[in-house]
Amino acid sequence: MSIAFDHNNPFPSRRSATYAKHGMVAASQPQASQAGRDILAQGGNAIDAAIATAAMLTVVEPSGNGIGGDAFALVWLAEGAAGHGRLHGLNASGHAPQRLTPDAVKAAGHAEMPLHGWTPVTVPGTPAAWAELSSQYGKLDFATLLAPAIRIAREGFPVSPVISQLWQRAEIEFRAKADDPAIAPWLEAFTPNGRAPRPGELHRNEAQARTLEMLAESRCESFYRGELAQQIDTFSQATGGYLRADDLADYAPEWVDPISVNYRGIDVWEIPPNGQGMVALMALRMMEGFDVTVRDDPWLLHRQLEAMKLAYTDGHHHITQAEHMRTSVDALLSDEYAATRRALIGERALDPRPGQPQAGGTVYLATADSDGNMVSYIQSNYHGFGSGVVVPNTGISLQNRGHGFSLDADHVNVLAPGKRTFHTIIPGFLTQGETALGPFGVMGGFMQPQGHMQVVMNLVDFGLNPQAALDAPRWQWMGGRKIGIEPGYPMHLVREMSLRGHQMTVAVDSTAYGRGQIILRDPDSGVYCGGTEPRTDSSIAVL
Repeated sequence: MSIAFDHNNPFPSRRSATYAKHGMVAASQPQASQAGRDILAQGGNAIDAAIATAAMLTVVEPSGNGIGGDAFALVWLAEGAAGHGRLHGLNASGHAPQRLTPDAVKAAGHAEMPLHGWTPVTVPGTPAAWAELSSQYGKLDFATLLAPAIRIAREGFPVSPVISQLWQRAEIEFRAKADDPAIAPWLEAFTPNGRAPRPGELHRNEAQARTLEMLAESRCESFYRGELAQQIDTFSQATGGYLRADDLADYAPEWVDPISVNYRGIDVWEIPPNGQGMVALMALRMMEGFDVTVRDDPWLLHRQLEAMKLAYTDGHHHITQAEHMRTSVDALLSDEYAATRRALIGERALDPRPGQPQAGGTVYLATADSDGNMVSYIQSNYHGFGSGVVVPNTGISLQNRGHGFSLDADHVNVLAPGKRTFHTIIPGFLTQGETALGPFGVMGGFMQPQGHMQVVMNLVDFGLNPQAALDAPRWQWMGGRKIGIEPGYPMHLVREMSLRGHQMTVAVDSTAYGRGQIILRDPDSGVYCGGTEPRTDSSIAVL
């Protein structure tokens, strides 16, 4: 006889920060962090561990990412025991197919980019990210890194509680669209028993296991210039898609120079546009001009909300693929522009408007090894399972990143063939001078820069350890003067924000408030201190 129990936790949960000397992997699923830890134990480095963890996450957390998504990474390569080294950025976001034009979308009856189906599907960058990271900086054989994910996809895994919840939501969405021949395979792949799996139920995906084997054997070439590319092309043509084999063959990830601002002596790093990491940096630049004392201060919370609203409004107006931007990154992050935007923050809530500077569900993981190498890595299908398009007999769920494009010809982020859209997923990293502190990130669509700002301030301004910085309640700007806030905030703050003109809603579901990981390294001892997200089924594995 077994004990029947509720998979929800009715009580506030307390976790301690996690410490380790020889390596650490923080991820949103225990089997994923364990896969990365095992790779470290086999002699792999932080880059190898990140790839193994990311591959496993496509299996055990399909509600937020998959083989058919995009990825970004910040990679710290250590040079000596003092924590010195260099930070590298990888942009593995995909571009719009050549046949996907505003005219084609409008001719199909859409006034704006749809969320599901073939139209929002862009070229996936995740497999290319794995191969590129391994080729440039990995130590172990590529096939070794994917072996754990292949095994778990074939043997099956018990679905975790939060993922089951998100899976059930997706089933409702896609079952209503089961008549679409492009979406019908989603139900076959992800509801094999006629429904989404419940917490603790085993889910197997033999098709994904075979696909991962092909990626392992070909170092992901099959996805872009081989059998898998042809399968994607064939299904796209048969079901009205725009993606073709030549779009896949033309794709390559791009190494980029990370961008940063100095916030009270700490350098905060992000991927440059087309990513939205700059939103977090702009908000921090505004906040640096204010005195910060205690966390639960009404003036502080009001200013945080206003700074994020202004930064986000600028981001949506100005950010797209770098070469298509009409305003420079330097101008948006300049002292002068930060001062002009900061000056708009008064006592009452604003309806934000973009400024004019001078011209000039996602998964997140963090890894670290005994040599001081560290990786901040994020990959996503964008909206949950993505477009709902699953290539039959492959387990490849394709992203819907193209939903971010505009069909307005005058908008900076207007759709164009071969163009990368404004991108929500952003890895973060902290340094001090020439010394690495470590990777951090908060996954969750447009919550991400808001989570970055709040986590950085928790660490830098309020001295919270990595676990406490993630445990702390969060707020979220939801457009206009609408603010969502988690119930952990004192109610007098919520009332005070309402009096200042913010339209406050206390959240009953924290899954929309981001899910993050943090690993920080003590430069003197080399000891790692990690925190993992309490809002999902996450864990830290150490060596």
